[in-house]
Amino acid sequence: MKKLLSVILVAIALFSFVVATPALAGDVAKGKQIFVSECYACHKGGKNLVKDFKTLKREDLEKYDKYSLEKIIDQITYGNSPMPGFQGYLTPVEIEDVATYVLEQAEKGW
Repeated sequence: MKKLLSVILVAIALFSFVVATPALAGDVAKGKQIFVSECYACHKGGKNLVKDFKTLKREDLEKYDKYSLEKIIDQITYGNSPMPGFQGYLTPVEIEDVATYVLEQAEKGW
């Protein structure tokens, strides 16, 4: 009986971990294509050619409270001077794809 209870508890713990671990929602490959065509001029290699202290690297995203998929989506959608917003130019799915790509690259260190 104790063995069965242990197995059940382990199964519940593993299930909770799988359910609680969020997956990146967008398509990384599509996000990369859009990033290269629309963002690369200013953000080549995760850099920022306009404000060099605000890169797309993890440390800077964390420092400026932008290190989450939702916050990157907001930044791409609405912009923040001098970066333009892409709402109406890119679809919400395309914006999510780009944000997913940016977050994945930030996690990998660009």
